Amino acid sequence: MLHAPRLRRRLSAVALLCLTAASLAQPPDREALNRQPDNAGTGRYPAMKEEVASLPAHVVYRPADLASLGSERLGVVAWGNGGCSDDGASSRFHLLELASHGYLVIASGRIFSGPGAAAREPAAAGAAAGPTAPRTRAAQLTEAIDWALQENQRSGSPLFGRIDPAQVAVAGFSCGGIQALAVADDPRIHAMLLQNTGIFNDAGPAGAVSSEMNLSKAALQNVHAPTLYILGGDTDIAYANGMDDFQRIDHVPVAVANLLGVGHGGSYAEPNGGAAAQAAVRWLDWTLRGDAAAGAWFLGDNCTLCTDAKWSFAGKRLK
Repeated sequence: MLHAPRLRRRLSAVALLCLTAASLAQPPDREALNRQPDNAGTGRYPAMKEEVASLPAHVVYRPADLASLGSERLGVVAWGNGGCSDDGASSRFHLLELASHGYLVIASGRIFSGPGAAAREPAAAGAAAGPTAPRTRAAQLTEAIDWALQENQRSGSPLFGRIDPAQVAVAGFSCGGIQALAVADDPRIHAMLLQNTGIFNDAGPAGAVSSEMNLSKAALQNVHAPTLYILGGDTDIAYANGMDDFQRIDHVPVAVANLLGVGHGGSYAEPNGGAAAQAAVRWLDWTLRGDAAAGAWFLGDNCTLCTDAKWSFAGKRLK
């Protein structure tokens, strides 16, 4: 039987991540962040974001000029937001950076911050105070993959024939990373990026606070693709959970990269998503495209992340 004090500790830990993840998905000065223009990314294909009528409740990030791809085909990254929020622009700098390297990145939600932000509907009068239910579902990541692969086959689509079905990844920040783990058994997934996240070590009845967080460590057995955890060092509230996930996963290539000193907020608000976005791009390029130069970021004692003082890195089964 679970004693009441222990139950309260478990529930409060879940509530803390739901609430803190939502607040830390952006820096405290949200107004200043919202005034910043979108970056186009540092990759070969300057990127843009948009909402598409045929895919409601999602934000699509892609190279602005699809013709510039030539014969190169896009990879697909389905992204879950921090706090499981429905602001698909809350990590826009990071996602635009990924898109600029030839990825179709699809975040759950709508554009509720930064350029092109829609106005939110006012809260209902008399709405209860306290934690709110997550505004997105893990199933939206699957919907994003479904849509992308359908557009790849739909004559007349701007994406017709431009997507490589063997280059599909799921990713997410904090609560969004748990959503990515919830769909990890999808056989179409070929890589995973789990950022500032991890399944709770002391898992209580998370559904009492958020059904989106209600995963046990057993879900890690569903992971079948190369997986990178990007954490924010020991000040990240997800650090202990993410490190424990890494230790438990021993059946697929897995790595954990800690960007030291940034905590749970990571580098999402930095230009082009900062250092974490660069590591994320290299993981995708290596695991999905076999890029040897990208692989050098992770392989061997002298790997890029092994020798950069900003990072602490460990990997298993990477060869």
